[in-house]
Amino acid sequence: MAYPYPLTALEKANFDRTTNYLDIQSIPAVWPIAAQQFSDVVALFAPHLQPQVSITYREMYRQILAFATGLQSLGVQPRTSVAMFADNSPRWFIADQGTMMSGAFNAVRSGQAETQELFAILANSESKTLIIEDLKTLKKLGEQLYEQIDLVILLTDEAAPAESPVKTLNFSEVLALPGEFQNPQLKPSDLATLIYTSGTSGNPKGVMLTHANLLHQIHAAATVVQPMAGDRILSILPSWHSYERTCEYYLLSQGCTQTYTNIRYLKQDLKEHKPQYMVAVPRLWESIYEGAQKQFREQSANKQKLVKFFFDISEKYIAARRICNGLDINRQMQPSSTMGAKIKSLVLAPLHNLGEKLVYSKVREATGGKIRHVISGGGALPKHIDNFFEIVGVSILVGYGLTETAPITNVRRPWRNLRPTSGLPLPGTEIKIVDLDSGKTLSAGQKGLVLIRGPQVMQGYYRNPEATAKAIDSAGWFNSGDLGMLTPQGDLTITGRAKDTIVLSNGENIEPQSIEDACLFSPYIDQIMLVGQDAKFLGALIVPNQEALVNWGKLQGEPWQEGNLTDPRLEPLLRAEMIKLVQNRPGYRADDRIGVFRLLETPFSIEDGTLTQSLKLKRHVVMERYHDMINEMFS
Repeated sequence: MAYPYPLTALEKANFDRTTNYLDIQSIPAVWPIAAQQFSDVVALFAPHLQPQVSITYREMYRQILAFATGLQSLGVQPRTSVAMFADNSPRWFIADQGTMMSGAFNAVRSGQAETQELFAILANSESKTLIIEDLKTLKKLGEQLYEQIDLVILLTDEAAPAESPVKTLNFSEVLALPGEFQNPQLKPSDLATLIYTSGTSGNPKGVMLTHANLLHQIHAAATVVQPMAGDRILSILPSWHSYERTCEYYLLSQGCTQTYTNIRYLKQDLKEHKPQYMVAVPRLWESIYEGAQKQFREQSANKQKLVKFFFDISEKYIAARRICNGLDINRQMQPSSTMGAKIKSLVLAPLHNLGEKLVYSKVREATGGKIRHVISGGGALPKHIDNFFEIVGVSILVGYGLTETAPITNVRRPWRNLRPTSGLPLPGTEIKIVDLDSGKTLSAGQKGLVLIRGPQVMQGYYRNPEATAKAIDSAGWFNSGDLGMLTPQGDLTITGRAKDTIVLSNGENIEPQSIEDACLFSPYIDQIMLVGQDAKFLGALIVPNQEALVNWGKLQGEPWQEGNLTDPRLEPLLRAEMIKLVQNRPGYRADDRIGVFRLLETPFSIEDGTLTQSLKLKRHVVMERYHDMINEMFS
């Protein structure tokens, strides 16, 4: 069977070398093929569990099949929902794929999420079976859980509570249940999973991803990177995120060994397990960069000068090399001669190579020294981080996508790593940039709203046709909510947000409206807009309420001069107000904290174009108007 979408010659050659899965109809159909091909290769390795866990491909498939059979024996029906509230582990993966193999679909979230959110997911997904991390997480949900659930499965081997009002089994008990597996005859159009995204009203929306959506990601990834059996992956992102999950499916389909790590053990595991591949958000690459900078600062003054000298030279060298290789974003838009860049790269190459020998190779040792490619998503990679890793010889492929697109739509290729873009579309994927107001399709180089159409676009939001209709138009174009532009060759650059959602550099999605509403309960805050796209933490632009501040000054016995934004009392007053109001709102998370803010003299208004006629913030207009202030805030 041929690949159903057009491929370049290079993509086709890569694809033909790496895939055995074109004829399958569902994600769990991957694992019997993988078990046969990679039987004794270690698939899942958890060195920090006690005892540590190492599972081969043959054993992984056996456990997935046994879990699926156990679910069927317990009465779980095909095409019904099973909730799974748990975090990264080999058993998470086995339960995930066992659920799908049984014919059911799962509704997934971290077991550490807010109780209110977990109950909202249970209600929306209509799940009657719950797979849960452990007894501690089960107790957190309390007696209310049993009003909705008929069956609980623990991913640990803890004994079920004797007083449990519903049938409760542990992981090993499910694997040991007798029965004969009944093939549910899954189709590509069948629902595979619900992944919940933040909702502006506080109620999460269930993104409906089918087996076809996920299979497209496996097939398309094979045109980009080609791992070999036994290659090592270091896994740190939540497995229930669409980004980590899809990459895991692909890399495991190719016979890789997935090693589970966490923030505590990351630096140790990079050096010890020497991964060839890693999937992470910009914050992780920033932390590795900051670690290297700290080591540089600990050197003698002369060594620091030498390191700075090499990095300054290499920054010029990679800029020239990009031009020579046709990978300079400015020349993509306006082609010109490369002769000067060729000369410059030849002159600087010996010094760059000396820097490689004396400095950069040692930096790579902190990543294990074996990385072939790392994949970065969940936000834009800062320019200085991108440059740093290019200089030291670590290939970062930045991608773009959303939960609603399973998630990857674009990714930079190893042979076309065009910075600072998010790369070309995956095969079968269309990207269109349209004017935010008129909807008119824009030309290359023009900034507008990013629309996406392709086989990875979700079916819709579960039991939410209104939200689905807003997100996907009648022609199948999905509104990403992002602003961006295309190069003449089709590489996508994301330039901002049109929708409200803010994505931090750790990949967390923040819906700003409810946080802003909470802050507006302060009499001293007249208007506020949260910012922080791709930053480590939230920031805010605040218009203070001058009248309230004058009254406050009278009560303090120290008059407040109206219009004064430099009074030293103002910053601590507003910070204390926001801390109190944000932390007291329902569903508070640590990422909701406003870390930094700036004060504005001029209120947002309809007249200056920052408010709509209905007095809603035009966030993209505010972002553009205060671009320099926002950049300074996070610098």
